[in-house]
Amino acid sequence: MLNGLSEPNETCLGLSRGVPAGRGVGGRQAFDLYESLSTSQAARTGLLEELAECDLFIPGIGSDKISDITTNIIRGPLIEYTQRQCALHGIALEAEFPSGRYWDMDAGEWRHKYVEIPVVGHRRLILVPKYTVRRKMALDSQEFYSHHILNFIQQDELDRRSPLVRVLKSGERRPPSKTALRERFPFSKEFVARFSAANPDVLKSYKRLYAEIEGAEGTLNHKDFDHDFDESVFARALASELPSITPGSANANRYHIFIIGVLEFLFWPNLIYPRKEHEVHEGRKRIDIVYTNAAQSGFFWRAHTAHNIASSMIMVECKNYSKDLENPELDQLSGRFSVNRGRLGIMLYRNVDDYGRLCARCRDTAQDGRGYIIALGDAQVIEFLDLIAERSRSAIDSRLQEIFQLLIS
Repeated sequence: MLNGLSEPNETCLGLSRGVPAGRGVGGRQAFDLYESLSTSQAARTGLLEELAECDLFIPGIGSDKISDITTNIIRGPLIEYTQRQCALHGIALEAEFPSGRYWDMDAGEWRHKYVEIPVVGHRRLILVPKYTVRRKMALDSQEFYSHHILNFIQQDELDRRSPLVRVLKSGERRPPSKTALRERFPFSKEFVARFSAANPDVLKSYKRLYAEIEGAEGTLNHKDFDHDFDESVFARALASELPSITPGSANANRYHIFIIGVLEFLFWPNLIYPRKEHEVHEGRKRIDIVYTNAAQSGFFWRAHTAHNIASSMIMVECKNYSKDLENPELDQLSGRFSVNRGRLGIMLYRNVDDYGRLCARCRDTAQDGRGYIIALGDAQVIEFLDLIAERSRSAIDSRLQEIFQLLIS
């Protein structure tokens, strides 16, 4: 089973010069990993509970190999994600190309098959959702040792008035230095495992601090992918591009594709994983765009929690009309709502003569118990982009809340 953990070069994650030269976990290393796991006190006693904890307790396993192992296991779902994103962005797929090994949860074994996948220079590529990527693992053995274990030992030694405690001329007692403790309790993953087994509260405390570990929690931002990216400049470019798309059926697809990118830019990382023309009711109905609601704060989080609105998915309809929206268009979106998919959606349109009247129609839909529709025309989209251009992105949340209040007032 461990021998299936080769280096997944298809994701292009990691550091290499020229041709990727990672070693993965195959061959001899698979036997070494098995030996480490089978002789590990943490594994034998049940202290090791999840894959990420291998960084704490298992020699030879760090963040790079944990990343490789994870990618191998979920290669199947990642290929499905890749296929959907390629369909969204019009990227050509190579037919009948080897998938590479992936873990079959039902069969409990490694499998491979032929799949449609993007291929560049005879190399298959697998896309990874940027929402899941981190530059640093949440658990780090060196950090746990240096900032949690040694801190605990310092206080313990001071409380016990051990010979390592420093006594100043004034009589004041100081805890032993970390340099002295490192000599007395040198770092090793075996030591970390023994200490954690004897002091489980220290480990629990460290794991609770995930959110405070720099880089371990929170999604990467735009500059993590492009250091020269200036979102103010990009926002202005989008705001100037939108009016150039002429309303009407001839430009409906162009407007549709444009809006997918705009909404992801406006609402990342709260709305992720856009899917175009998502089919429901066994293909009898389609939703223009569906986003996954991944919000952990802000408007889309409050809608789901404070207002108790089912909103695991956010449904979007795009109307590139030259006329005002009326009830049939709103009814079309509300007809896609359900308890499982969600009851919160966004209606994108071009212009309207009476925005207040349109909001009143949306309020009627909400008060009739048919769901909540946020209406965003060119005016609102450009307003949001202007806020980003002015370095006031956080104000978008307040504007969304104001629009929502019109539905429930």
